[in-house]
Amino acid sequence: MTAITELVSFDVEGSVGIVTVDNPPVNALSAGVREGIKGGIIAANKDDAVTSIVLFCNGRTFIAGADITEFGKPMVGPSLLEVIVGIEGSSKPVVAAIHGTALGGGLETALGCHYRVASPTAKVGLPEVKLGILPGAGGTQRLPRVVGVPMALEMIAGGAPIGSAKAAEVGLVDEVIEGDLRAGAIAFAKKVVAEGRPLVKISDQDEKLQEAKENPAIFDDFRKSIARKTRGFVAPENCIKAVQAAVELPFVEGLKRERDLFVELMGGEQSFSQRYFFFSERLAAKIPDVPKDTPLLDINSCGIIGAGTMGGGIAMNFLQAGIPVIIVETQQEGLDKGLALIKSNYAATVSKGRMSQTAMDKCMSLLSGTIKLEDISDVDIVIEAIFENMEVKKEIFQKLDAICKDGAILATNTSTLDIDEIGEATNRPESVIGLHFFSPANVMKLLEEVRTKKTSHTVMATCMALAKRIGKVPAMVGVCEGFVGNRILHRRSEQATALLMEGAMPADVDRVLFDFGLPMGPFAMSDLAGNDVGWRIRQGKGVTSPVADAICELGRFGQKTGSGYYEYKEGSRTPVSDPIVEDIIVKASKAAGIDRRDISDDEILKRCIYPMINEGSKILEEGIATRASDIDVIWVYGYGWPIYRGGPMRYGDAIGLKNVYETLLEYQKEHGDFFKPSALLERLAKEGKTFQDA
Repeated sequence: MTAITELVSFDVEGSVGIVTVDNPPVNALSAGVREGIKGGIIAANKDDAVTSIVLFCNGRTFIAGADITEFGKPMVGPSLLEVIVGIEGSSKPVVAAIHGTALGGGLETALGCHYRVASPTAKVGLPEVKLGILPGAGGTQRLPRVVGVPMALEMIAGGAPIGSAKAAEVGLVDEVIEGDLRAGAIAFAKKVVAEGRPLVKISDQDEKLQEAKENPAIFDDFRKSIARKTRGFVAPENCIKAVQAAVELPFVEGLKRERDLFVELMGGEQSFSQRYFFFSERLAAKIPDVPKDTPLLDINSCGIIGAGTMGGGIAMNFLQAGIPVIIVETQQEGLDKGLALIKSNYAATVSKGRMSQTAMDKCMSLLSGTIKLEDISDVDIVIEAIFENMEVKKEIFQKLDAICKDGAILATNTSTLDIDEIGEATNRPESVIGLHFFSPANVMKLLEEVRTKKTSHTVMATCMALAKRIGKVPAMVGVCEGFVGNRILHRRSEQATALLMEGAMPADVDRVLFDFGLPMGPFAMSDLAGNDVGWRIRQGKGVTSPVADAICELGRFGQKTGSGYYEYKEGSRTPVSDPIVEDIIVKASKAAGIDRRDISDDEILKRCIYPMINEGSKILEEGIATRASDIDVIWVYGYGWPIYRGGPMRYGDAIGLKNVYETLLEYQKEHGDFFKPSALLERLAKEGKTFQDA
């Protein structure tokens, strides 16, 4: 074996030269890997004993993509495009042996090979669009020449990978290897030579492009089909243009067009924010003061208190991870209803083809219910998911303290209440933690984990690992009213309401925030969630809201009643502005002595968004969140903040904290201390720094 670089070696077995990449954990295409592959191919071509070449990767995966840490830095060593040209230009057949994942530059490398074989569990794809870019080493030009334009558009503009069986079906993989992949790839390479097969250069293939050449409308049809899903993103359109170039231009010119489109995206704010978020999501799982070697508790069973919509959704996460669940309710009728809802949700998923009947049956076999709290005495974790009432929750935790085994984690799904106070109701506050799931709990990816002053390192580390196991993205925060996500949301809600009183209408505010990239504005969201929820909370706190209360007093609770801030035609979820609500708003302004005025879209946006940034800054000051990026993860996955804007804190950095600070000062003079900039924001603005510097 010869070391080409520290990360790539070259070996010869019989007549087959083997270029092996070993760059754990995912064999990313760093400079050393690129240089090594290029050198290995050259070495194999120079060796007269070698008649064919296999490109193989050690570890758990084939090349899983580019080394993202190199983005934005000067190029070192050969470019990936140069490496792929060298592979395709080899005088001896090169076979890519794919296991694990071949993603992004990994698949582009494989497409440069003359043949591809894969293990049965392998996946291949070009997910660059999820980082706000496109494949920049020939992927947009080669893939449509193999799988055809329609599928290439789906894979490149959509970013989802496909399995090896599908890849073989469409010709992307030449053979699926059962058993030892390395041995199978060597045997395949020998067969290629023995059968005198040609050197298949994808760049020379044009047959699969003919359909699109004859029907150029295929591109506009595809644009229309993804318009709703890709609203606001720029990368999908560039991906389409690049594939279009593969059809309309010769291969070499298509490569140049691909490079231009890639560079355009790479230098843009959207790609920067999406790459920032890629790292932020991974960083959020790390808790600085919890050592990496902290021992974890075994979680092999779960008890959930409350069989409502939230409790049932939480249960589904555990069931799908293979963890048995016992749901507790106070009455058999409520329990039966909750269990039936879970079964109904699974059945709907099966009917849509997103789950097999076998998988559903397995999940349901792990589910049981009881009306006796004592029946969860031996579970490893309990999650309380009842209505927001401190006294009731404390009573439940006192009972759990007496019933549950030593070492069991006692968690609450509260979204607002003081978990320190809940923990102190037990004799084991170190075992108490907040696990704030977002609705619908079986769909939303975020899990806002809330540590108390006494939550143990073991409990925190266990819950972070558990989040990943049940398919969630966790972020650890501290205790305060609303924690991180809802606390920031409340600031936006306050300003949205103030804007109504001053001259805006619900449709004005919602439109501006929708156009900004959010899935819906605050008033449409309130109608969806149910306006009566906030009404009850206000009544419990003795707080009034002229417009919101007047709407609720008319029984306008939102979509479920057919009217709220908007009217909803029968069978429709589309909000329609209602003169009744507009009249309520105008009268409320008059009663408050406010002269209504025209409010610009720019003011609506800034008065809704800048207080969110400011509140996030206060949260950082107080140590409630560890990093600004954690706040961004919470807002992207919990509230639908557009990922191409990175999150509210990243957005503040992008537009300049000095601009945010000075605008807040102007609003403070005009509207009061609600807009007073936080001390941290003031310091960073004056020093010309960002939240990433905090």
